[in-house]
Amino acid sequence: MTKKKKKIKKKKTSEPLSLEKLPYTLSKFYKNYKKQKEIDDLRKIKFQEREEYKNIVQEKKKLSARTDKIEKEEERIRLKEEELKQKENEIKLKEEEQRKKDEYLRLKDSDLRRKDLDQNRRDKQLQIKAEEQKRKDVDLSVREEEQKRKDQKENRKKYKEMKIKAIHEAELKNQEEIRIKEWERKFEEDRRLEEKREDLKAERIARKQQERSVLLEDKENLPEEELVSRLENFETKHSKKN
Repeated sequence: MTKKKKKIKKKKTSEPLSLEKLPYTLSKFYKNYKKQKEIDDLRKIKFQEREEYKNIVQEKKKLSARTDKIEKEEERIRLKEEELKQKENEIKLKEEEQRKKDEYLRLKDSDLRRKDLDQNRRDKQLQIKAEEQKRKDVDLSVREEEQKRKDQKENRKKYKEMKIKAIHEAELKNQEEIRIKEWERKFEEDRRLEEKREDLKAERIARKQQERSVLLEDKENLPEEELVSRLENFETKHSKKN
């Protein structure tokens, strides 16, 4: 912006002051002074305004530069904050994953401890059962041994009784066989005697018949009384023999 050059007016040579014109001169001087002062003040104000404008322009430039710098810094900060936020989110995710892992490990450790406790309890139960079974086996072994001894004793007793019974039965059988043999012998003897008696009887009957026949053959030659007497004697004799 070009500045207009002010034309400098040459002051006229003042005339010598008179007392009559002094007030007017003073008033005029004061007015000129005042006007000059106002002009100087206005110049000063304009200068100050120009300076202020320059300062404002410079401040605006500085402010614009600062604004750009601030915006860049804010963008950098925003990006940094986003990066930090992303890192925080990643850290949170990692922390959450780690928390989940810790919780999983805690639960797993708790589950393992619970399983260990269960296993220890089962082991104790199995140990107690094994000891009970061992005691039962010992008791059973003792009872079996006692039963075995009882069985052996009973078997020996039964064997002895069976042996005695067998001997007794053998003796009875022997006696029975002896009795049977005796009975068979006696029966055979009785049979032979009976046969012998039958034979003798048959012989006596035959002789009787023969003698009777002889008597009957002689009845014609004997008197009747003698025949009767002989027949009676004959019957009596044979009756006694029978």
